[in-house]
This record gives sequence, C-alpha cells and structure tokens, in this order.
Amino acid sequence: MRGGPSVLGIVLAGGEGKRLMPLTTDRAKPAVTFGGTYRLVDFVLSSLVNADILRICVLTQYKSHSLDRHVSTTWRMSSLLGNYVTPVPAQQRLGPRWYLGSADAILQSLNLVHDERPDYIAVFGADHVYRMDPRQMLAQHVENGAGVTVAGIRVPRTEASAFGVITPGADGVQVESFLEKPADPPGLRDDPSQVFASMGNYLFTTKVLVDALHRDAEDPGSVHDMGGSILPMLTERGMAQVYDFHDNHVPGESAREHGYWRDVGTLDSYYDAHMDLVSPQPAFNLDNRRWPLYTDAHQLPPARFVAGGIASESVVGPGCVIRGQVTRSVLSPGVVVAEGAVVQGSVLHDNVTVGRGAVVRGAILDKNIDVPPGATIGVNAQRDAELYTVSPNGVIALGKAQRVA
Repeated sequence: MRGGPSVLGIVLAGGEGKRLMPLTTDRAKPAVTFGGTYRLVDFVLSSLVNADILRICVLTQYKSHSLDRHVSTTWRMSSLLGNYVTPVPAQQRLGPRWYLGSADAILQSLNLVHDERPDYIAVFGADHVYRMDPRQMLAQHVENGAGVTVAGIRVPRTEASAFGVITPGADGVQVESFLEKPADPPGLRDDPSQVFASMGNYLFTTKVLVDALHRDAEDPGSVHDMGGSILPMLTERGMAQVYDFHDNHVPGESAREHGYWRDVGTLDSYYDAHMDLVSPQPAFNLDNRRWPLYTDAHQLPPARFVAGGIASESVVGPGCVIRGQVTRSVLSPGVVVAEGAVVQGSVLHDNVTVGRGAVVRGAILDKNIDVPPGATIGVNAQRDAELYTVSPNGVIALGKAQRVA
C-alpha cells in the first residue's frame, strides 16, 4: 500500500472441503466454481487486490493442481511494481511432513514473511463468498495497536457450533474469549440469541504473528490451527480484538447486499448461495463496477438463445446455447440445453449438456456431465438417492463427468 503501512496477504487455500463432495473429489475447495465463471478463491483475492494489498501468497496443499493453475494464469500482477499473487504449495521446509494445520502452514512458509518484511500480515481464508474492504479493518487494527484483529459477523447462536466464536468485552472490541466450534457458547451482551462468528479473516502485526507461531510450534498439545491455537493464545495474552463486519462498507454495494457473507462449506449452503444470485434483486450482486470481482476471462462467444430457448431469473455464462427452458439457475460457460429440456433451480458447471426433453431440478452438476435425452434428475427422489449424492435438504449433486442414468 503505497504511502501507508506495508501489508503481505496470506491466503489459506489448503482445505480438502470434504463436506462439498463430490465437487471436491478432484479439486481443492477454493478451486470450486461459483457464480458461473468464478472460483471461490477469486472472492478473497478480489477483496485484497481492490484494497491495494498487492503482494499475496496463496498457500495450497490438497489436490491443488487446478487451483495452482487458476491462480498462476489468472492473477497476473505487475512485476514492474513488484506485485504478485503466487500459489505456494507445501514444501516440507521444516522436515518431511505436510502442513499439520493452518498455523503450521504459515510457520512452514515464514520465508515469505522474512523476504517481504511487512509491517502487517493479512491472513484470510479462501472459501467464502463476500465482498470486503480490508483497509477499514486495517485502520482499526493500527489505531488500536492490536496484536491481532479478527473479523466477526453476527450469526444465530444456534449455528455457533460451525464457527469459531468470539466473545467481545464490555468495550465491544477487546476479545474476552475465542472458542473453536463450541456446543454452547454465551450470547452477545446486546442480543443473547446471537454470537460473533469468526469469518476466518485475521490482521496481524508481523512480530506478534511470528512470535505466536514459534510458541505454538513448541507446544506438543497444540492442534497448530489459527482458530484452534493462535487466536486463543493471543486472547489469553490480551492482544486480540474483533472487527465487526457490519461496519465494513464496500463502494458500490446496495443496502440489501451490505454485510453479505456466506460460508459455502456444505452442498446446501453452496446451493443456497447460488439461489441468492438469481432473484430480481439479488442478495449478492456479482456486478459491482466499483468493487469488481476478478476471474479468468473465458475466450468464448456470448450466450445464444435459439429455437425458442428462454432463461428467466438466471445467470448464464458465455458460450452457452439455450434451446430449452431455464429458470432460477446458474449456468457456467459452455452449457448446452437442448430443445424441450427443462432446467429449474439448478447449478450447472462448465460444458454440461442437457439433452432433448431431459429435466434437471434442484441439482448441482459438475463440469463435463452429459444428461442424455429424456433423462430426469430431481423428479424421482427415491431413484436419485440410489444413484447420486443427495444433501440433507434434498439437493442432488453429481461429480465431474459423472455418468447420468
């Protein structure tokens, strides 16, 4: 950040994403397609780059080929100015072992920090859907002299077991406790039915983070995780503060979009977040020219609607050919919907073909799937359960190039 404090971005992108199977059978969770043309990692990278954090390391580990390729080929910064977004695979720098947790991943990559010598380090997760201006969080962190500032968002207390939970002090800023996925956490002072959930986004003063990582490495009982180890440690030492995501205002956002953040770690949450995109007034609008989302520009022609084909309340990517009927769906590039076919409330990834007279309802189809003419998905629940993955809420999911009966 020219004229201001230097910030190094570290994006934690090594997650397996088991709860998103079969979409993560062949790729890391941050590489999963979202919103037609994006990858999940694009959302965090767009927020960092829009905020002029232009030196970013993406730490990868599991099934990282497509993620590494996407970051390398899409996120090309100006080498003239010394800016970069680079994937950093696990390198076993501290011995013959892979990352033991997110804290250990950064510990094993401290050479990146020593090379850059930043004033502050932004450690952000790679698998959430949102827009954020990290500069506002950084301003609070610097003004208050915190060791670490963690971004928090209010969620119902009943959902707390899925998140790290932050208990703020009387001033609303100092963190009193940090509990990783607690079963029965205390509610907030002003609303006991809610808690502050960690968004997985942290801003550290560099020396504080480096010291904490070394302390954690010497603890044989540690799980070596940012939320499970580092944040509780710094909370006990009185060095942790919370940043309320509701106070973050992104240029160009509507009142309806303000504070939008979704953890898309399950098939149901992934599906629901896509349905947020397709209403006439979407809860999350992909088109914000003042705070854009960046991704690979597919070299494909515009979508075509021929032979009476129609699409309503849908996102349709380039290269799609629609001859049938599409409603409340998100179509990635290269999708073909043949005559008489019906696609309703579904998410179709790259190069899916829906044959003549076929029906697809309430489904997520990964790339390169061929739905034969006359086939049905989402019509016979019992048959679908026998053939495909079905989420607790009834979303049907097929993996990459999976055969359709």
